[in-house]
Amino acid sequence: MADYQTIRTGAPARSAVIDQGLRAHMNKVYGTMSVGMLVTAGVAWAVGSSPALLSIFRDPVTLSPNILGWIIMFAPLIMVFAFGAAINRLSAAGAQLFFYVFAAVMGLSISWIFAAFTGLSIAQTFLVTSIAFAGLSLWGYTTKKDISGWGSFLIMGVIGLVVAMIVNLFLQSPAIMFAVSALGVLIFAGLTAYDTQRIKTDYIAHAQAMDQEWLDKSAIMGALNLYLNFINLFMFLLQFLGNRE
Repeated sequence: MADYQTIRTGAPARSAVIDQGLRAHMNKVYGTMSVGMLVTAGVAWAVGSSPALLSIFRDPVTLSPNILGWIIMFAPLIMVFAFGAAINRLSAAGAQLFFYVFAAVMGLSISWIFAAFTGLSIAQTFLVTSIAFAGLSLWGYTTKKDISGWGSFLIMGVIGLVVAMIVNLFLQSPAIMFAVSALGVLIFAGLTAYDTQRIKTDYIAHAQAMDQEWLDKSAIMGALNLYLNFINLFMFLLQFLGNRE
C-alpha cells in the first residue's frame, strides 16, 4: 500500500517539478532573447543614426552597401550556420556569448533602417511586431494542437525567401519585394508559434534527465530561433508600415 501511495502521489509531484522547470526554462529563453534584442537595437541605432559610422558600411546618400556592407549583410546568416554546427562543442557560457555577438552583428546589418525610415514608423512597427509576436508565441505555447508538421514546410519557405531575396538584390523588382515581404510575414508568424511549441516539447522530453548543460544551451538555441523570427517579422512588416525619410 505504501508503495502504491508513493507511485500515486509521485506522478503529480514529478509533473509539478516539470511545470516549474518549464516556466523557468521559458523565462530564460525569453530573457536571453530580450537581451539580444536590446543589443541589436542599441547597435543599430548607434550606427544608423550616425552618418559617419553608417558610411563605413553604406553610401550615405543611396544607402547602397559597399564591400564591407555586403560582408556585414551576409555575416548573420553565416553565423547562424556556424552556431548550429558548433553548439555541441561550446559551453553554455560560450554559446551565450556567441549569441550576443551575433545580436551585435545583426544590429550592424540592419542599422540602415534608421537612415531609410522615420523613427516614429520604426517604433510603431516594433510595437506591432511585439504584439503579434507575443500573441503567436502564446498560442504556440498553450495550444493543444500538434503543429510539429509545420516545420518542414516553413523551413522550405525560408529557403525560398532567401533565394528570392538574393535574386532581387540584382533585379531590384518592387513586385518581387512586395511578394517576398508578404510571404515573409506569414512564414515567420508560423515559425514563431512552431518554435515556441518545439521549445516546450523539447524541454518536457528531456526534463527528467536534468542535464543542466543541455538545458542551458537549449534555452540559448531557443532564444536564437525566436529572436530570428522576431527580427525577420519586424523587417518584413517594416516594408509595409515604414515611412521612408
